[in-house]
Amino acid sequence: MKKQTICNLCILAGLVLVGACKRDFLNTVPLTSISSAVTWTDASLSEAFVTNIYNGLGNGGWYEQQLASLSDEAVFVHPGRNINVVNEGTLTPSNLGWIDATYEWANMYSYIRSCNLALENLKTATFNDPVINARLQGEARFLRAYYYQQLLRYYGAVPLVSRSYGLNQNYSIARNTYEECVNFIVNDCDSAALLLGGKTLANGRATQLSAIALKSRVLLYAASDLHDVPTAKAKSATISGFAKPELLGYVSGDRAARWKTAQTAAKAVLDATSGYMLNLTAPLSSTAATQAYLSIAMGGASKAPGMDAAAASELLFKRQFSPDLYTGGPGTDATSVGLDNGPNGYHNWAGNVPIQQLVDDYEMMDGSKFSWSDPAKAAAPYVNRDPRFYASILYDGANWKPREKISGNVDPANQIQSGSYESAPGKLIAGLDTRQSSIENWNASWSGYYMRKFIDPDPAVVDNNTRQYIPYPFLRYTEAVLNYVEASIELGQDDVARTWLNKIRFRSGMPAITLSGDALRQEYRNERRVEMVFEEQRYHDARRWMIATETLGRKLQFINVTGTLKAGATAPVPYRHDESVYKYNYITYFDNSLENRTWIDKMYFRPISRDEVNKNAKLVQNPGY
Repeated sequence: MKKQTICNLCILAGLVLVGACKRDFLNTVPLTSISSAVTWTDASLSEAFVTNIYNGLGNGGWYEQQLASLSDEAVFVHPGRNINVVNEGTLTPSNLGWIDATYEWANMYSYIRSCNLALENLKTATFNDPVINARLQGEARFLRAYYYQQLLRYYGAVPLVSRSYGLNQNYSIARNTYEECVNFIVNDCDSAALLLGGKTLANGRATQLSAIALKSRVLLYAASDLHDVPTAKAKSATISGFAKPELLGYVSGDRAARWKTAQTAAKAVLDATSGYMLNLTAPLSSTAATQAYLSIAMGGASKAPGMDAAAASELLFKRQFSPDLYTGGPGTDATSVGLDNGPNGYHNWAGNVPIQQLVDDYEMMDGSKFSWSDPAKAAAPYVNRDPRFYASILYDGANWKPREKISGNVDPANQIQSGSYESAPGKLIAGLDTRQSSIENWNASWSGYYMRKFIDPDPAVVDNNTRQYIPYPFLRYTEAVLNYVEASIELGQDDVARTWLNKIRFRSGMPAITLSGDALRQEYRNERRVEMVFEEQRYHDARRWMIATETLGRKLQFINVTGTLKAGATAPVPYRHDESVYKYNYITYFDNSLENRTWIDKMYFRPISRDEVNKNAKLVQNPGY
């Protein structure tokens, strides 16, 4: 009996212990998540929250489809991605075509909400480190300004939400005016600059310089034709007939004062730092200028010979990619810009390829315009061009990486082959980087060109199977210089504009310009086009200058290159580009098979999606939709 009693007591004790364990388990904090209350009691957790907001930046402009292909910089070669919906003007609120997450309406507002949550909670955060708290508030303010800036330059005015919404609240909110949006973003930039001043930040984070550079961009856009309603109405019947023009720009006020404000904001960037190699008094040599421009494009991160790490000073805000985090799998912290855009003869995908109109806008080394009507220039179109051309475009005969690392020893010369060449009189063979390539007869350029800028030229980086860590430049010093030049031109200060524009040209190996008036304005616009190519600038510039009809709406122009053997010459085996053996013929032509590009004035602004309008009855749709 006693033995049975002891056994019963043991069983009872065990049950009590089990029950106690279960109650303790129910009271534990989950190990895979952190409550919002705890987040703001710890500096590291608060920083992790703000760090996550940077994810709204994505890979910057480096996705397989790029904004360059919505402009007269490039065309995307793979059909079925809905880019043609945008470029042919058939987009509607129910059919948005291709849209990137870095400016998609709902995605931007998701990250804006995170910014608002951070700003609300950091004000009452209980961790005892005011320096970190101020820095995190500055970063959150900058990121909110950046995401709103993205919405503003694609859609026009948007609803300004400066608090986080909870469940079961009324989410209907009207669009603010364009002017209110600009003021809100500028205020966030100013606040961020104050909060971030004197702070030490990790590479890739927002800084005081980032904030004032973003302010410069926003104010430059605000002064432009598209956002001066009287000017925009005079240039577009679609905008003229819109009942709510205050959503698109300034309906009144002193436009000259807006240009002056934009000039002052740009000058603040120029005074705060110095950029890269902008103190020259004469042009660099062609070779040195090409290397300087490549170094900037690489953000100082390439290990290729001749690259200058000091060029990293040019980037004021960037998407940093870290080799320490790269494990080789999909979605890891590195980019595949080379694989996405490189030549198919290297087993790459040739996604966004430059078009002929871009190539033709690179000047000659002496500063004259390229022209196909000049027989000498037409016979050798890739000779003596602006050095930035050689750093940005891969063309037929251009030197490139060791092909044998990925495609076998079929091209010891390691040159781009985007044409066709005689192997014997009358017998043509297709180049290795064409759509008839013996290496790959798909994933090839239609235009006759490939992108070079931003693809790491390090011969050890095999683009097909190796990712690169070149930072993406969201904001760089030269953009602020160009902003200052543009505002100065519009204010009639041609001397000031020429001085700063020539700083860029000298670094680029180009001669000084002496133009004034509208001729200076047009030269500046072309300079901005080639300097900022593939940096998500041209699409916005052509729209805000309201020159989209004659630029973005142009039909696609490509080139056909043919090498015919000179009399008595024997074709080299394997083929190599050789002016002593071949006479090269260059024929440009228009091709609408990929896209039949057009321009309709509704395209000055993207439509707000039908889903968003259905969720928020107060939203007013953009003109033309």
